[in-house]
Amino acid sequence: MSDFIKIKCPDCENVQISFKKAATKVTCHVCGATLIVPKGGVGEIKGEIVEEVD
Repeated sequence: MSDFIKIKCPDCENVQISFKKAATKVTCHVCGATLIVPKGGVGEIKGEIVEEVD
């Protein structure tokens, strides 16, 4: 089980790699939409998880 994921932005469908236990808000590099909101562990994921990265 990996701590990194590929996540698809719900607004522009850009795919990027992120740490799923992010300590700060993760935003899309293209449009700025929020992808992950920190929650003190695994964050609240707003986009679609495409795959887990090893």
